[in-house]
Amino acid sequence: MRDTENMEAEMEYDDGEEPSFSDPEDFVDDISDQELLEDVLKDKPLEADGIDSVIVVDNVPQVGPERLEKLRNVIHKIFSKFGKITNEFYPDADGKTKGYIFLEYSAPSHALEAVKNADGYKLDKQHTFRVNLFTDFDKYMSICDEWEAPEKQPFKDFGNLRHWLEDSDCRDQYSVIYDSGERTGIFANDVKEPIEVEERARWTETYVRWSPKGTYLATFHQRGIALWGGEKFKQIQRFSHQGVQLIDFSPCERYVVTFSPLMDTKDDPQAIIIWDVLTGQKKRGFHCESSAHWPIFKWSPDGKFFARMTQDTLSIYETPSMGLLDKKSLKINGIKDFSWSPGDNIIAFWVPEDKDIPARVTLMQLPSRNEIRVRNLFNVVDCKLHWQKNGDYLCVKVDRTPKGTQGVVTNFEIFRMREKQVPVDVVEMKEGIIAFAWEPNGSKFAVLHGESPRISVSFYHVKNNGKIDLIKMFDKQQANSIFWSPQGQFLVLAGLRSMNGALAFVDTSDCTMMNIAEHYMASDVEWDPTGRYVVTSVSWWSHKVDNAFWLWTFQGRLLQKTNKERFCQLLWRPRPPSLLSQEEIKLIKKDLKKYSKIFEQKDRLSQSKASKELVDKRRAMMDEYRKYRERAADIYQEQRPLRLELRGGVDTDELDSNVDDYEEETIEFFINEEIIPIGDL
Repeated sequence: MRDTENMEAEMEYDDGEEPSFSDPEDFVDDISDQELLEDVLKDKPLEADGIDSVIVVDNVPQVGPERLEKLRNVIHKIFSKFGKITNEFYPDADGKTKGYIFLEYSAPSHALEAVKNADGYKLDKQHTFRVNLFTDFDKYMSICDEWEAPEKQPFKDFGNLRHWLEDSDCRDQYSVIYDSGERTGIFANDVKEPIEVEERARWTETYVRWSPKGTYLATFHQRGIALWGGEKFKQIQRFSHQGVQLIDFSPCERYVVTFSPLMDTKDDPQAIIIWDVLTGQKKRGFHCESSAHWPIFKWSPDGKFFARMTQDTLSIYETPSMGLLDKKSLKINGIKDFSWSPGDNIIAFWVPEDKDIPARVTLMQLPSRNEIRVRNLFNVVDCKLHWQKNGDYLCVKVDRTPKGTQGVVTNFEIFRMREKQVPVDVVEMKEGIIAFAWEPNGSKFAVLHGESPRISVSFYHVKNNGKIDLIKMFDKQQANSIFWSPQGQFLVLAGLRSMNGALAFVDTSDCTMMNIAEHYMASDVEWDPTGRYVVTSVSWWSHKVDNAFWLWTFQGRLLQKTNKERFCQLLWRPRPPSLLSQEEIKLIKKDLKKYSKIFEQKDRLSQSKASKELVDKRRAMMDEYRKYRERAADIYQEQRPLRLELRGGVDTDELDSNVDDYEEETIEFFINEEIIPIGDL
């Protein structure tokens, strides 16, 4: 039936005029092109496509046709380092180039990299490149001539980020991860038992890290890193980096470096990202082939520079621009390792032997790049760089095979950094080296050497007269690690993991063994920032039973055993450097006996819980009394005009007030009378 109707309709069209397919006059078309042609419009070229991959380079030499090819080669060599160049244009006039050129890259990220690194590049004395994105010209042309004040951003008050330093009992804090990582707690260290400050479930997904000065606590999550701080550990900042695994802070806490193996792409480097801690902004991204030697970037002690090593290259970057220092890397053939001095902007690096060229250790001052010392070494197998905490000394551990021998001999090359021309002393050891460690605030170092069960520890002192003396050697030690107190003088020799947790507490001032103990299967040793306490622990990550941490005094006296179900990690909260000068610290040490009485009294009161509770109760009562007295004094002062009115203007608040109005009056009165008969005498 329907087919018949259609045939009739077609016959009508054939016979007469075709019907109108136009919309009626009152028709409203409410379907947008985006809805109707979405699949077609998504492929529509944008106006800026291609332009955002173009850069403009100014201050290029103006040359004629005979030198143009050479100029093209130089430009291509400089700018091809940042990405593939697909197009070049050199405008000319009157037979010479105009002094500016256009370069097009295969991707916008390459253009951004070129602007960041090549802007300010010095080609020669007369020509310093200025590099801009082509798209920036519209932005600069549309800038308003009238200056507008930037909008004020609301201030976020996170409280006192260093409140823990104001603790009346100077307790240090530490973080603890337990319950196989499900729970994380912050505790204040106390001789009797830990005092819980904060505790949360699933605070982190892997582990935590403190910033170098203890201001921030970093937690790890699948989507990135979060920083916490303040009295209640509020979230201060977060950085989105999917799959983040490793982080590192700059010494000044201004920047944080994150690593993720998931994010890297060829055009947009995302494996390593440097963030601004205060603003949360990404400063720069880098490619990373391997994170085996973390941190990839090493920071100068003041946080102004950071450096990374690649094959035959040492790249040094400066903050806050995050660009290469002097716009170029250092070409160092065969460089194996490098390290910053902890006290100065000096880099030490070493290069192995190459045919007839000896191995060498170089000390370089930055940012001048002056080589302040070069030490040639022969028959070298390997080198390790060990800086003393203040940068006063550098020890280069050199493993070598002397000619005519088959064994490996170890030399310790000691560089005296504070003396003219940086003299070098040598200590030779023919036994295998297990561990080496400098005294943090001093001129001694300790070496574990030998093979089990004949392991020895030797203590050396670097003297000012150019000699290095062996102070003491202990043999038959069960140790594979050295842990110095942060304040120096005291250390712990530990036999971790396979050595069943043997511990030896040593005072290096007279090289005496203060105590020998054991924490079975101990996996970690952590000193507190003051050097008064040390913690040994058995982590669930390395051993599945007996998970706990023990607190010791620096002398080796056991104070606490804290068992935590599936305990994983303990980290002391670092302290920022003292604001006191060295002279003030010496004066305090000199007058320490004067303060010790107060400390001893506090120690006696804190020896039992009962006395502590009593002291707290008395303090609360005293605080309540002070508040009551202040309120009474305020009321008394408010009533002063009323008292004056009632007493006719006479001020009787003080005993010696109105002395001029006093009248002197003498009063005599009979007290007693006694009669004594004379005859009785």
